[in-house]
Amino acid sequence: MKISLRVNGLQTEVDYAESDIETVHKPLLRRLENIRSTSPYPRTIIFLSAPPGTGKSTLTTFWETLSREDPTLLALQTLPMDGFHHYNRWLDETGLRPFKGAPETFDVEKLAQNLRQIREGEGCWPQYDRQKHDPEEAAIQVTAPIVIVEGNWLLLDDERWHALREFCDFSIFIKAPPDVLRQRLIHRKIAGGLSAQEAQAFYLRTDGPNVERVLTGSLPADLTLEMTPEGGYRY
Repeated sequence: MKISLRVNGLQTEVDYAESDIETVHKPLLRRLENIRSTSPYPRTIIFLSAPPGTGKSTLTTFWETLSREDPTLLALQTLPMDGFHHYNRWLDETGLRPFKGAPETFDVEKLAQNLRQIREGEGCWPQYDRQKHDPEEAAIQVTAPIVIVEGNWLLLDDERWHALREFCDFSIFIKAPPDVLRQRLIHRKIAGGLSAQEAQAFYLRTDGPNVERVLTGSLPADLTLEMTPEGGYRY
């Protein structure tokens, strides 16, 4: 199935195998519907945590599109965690801007507050502006009964991040070989305009440590998917 998706403000062409849609993606979405049917809250919250380079933003956008185009599925909405970065002025004051994307650069308390609000049926969510490189408040109107919050650190085994678990009705983790992620992340930076040397340096400083920390420092999820070398997913 070839489809054009708008991911993080950019138009992206993707191709998912029809067999995977029927054996992996739709069964997973129906499982989320079953969780929704037993939830006592106005809205059901799913956490999807994965290292950089696993395609989680594209995947969840595809799930959202699939749920809206297939009348047999309950509509869901994907909510990226990037809108909870601390503002650049705060990162500059604390000296953390070179490490933007690490757990310490996110406002976890603000994220918890927003999760509480959307679980109770309220409807706004911030979005990361990739031109200003700062959050834009209340940019996303939350309307679906099921939301998938996606990010690197949602399952991080760290005291500050543990506070988020009370808002999670079901969790998903994507694992992948570190060498595959390294290749994908370096290629992404080169495609974005960096030289090969600059892309390598960025990986060693930022992406590489984040990949290692997510893979080794995350709590077990309710469901784990594995990214295949071809970029697909399997149980």
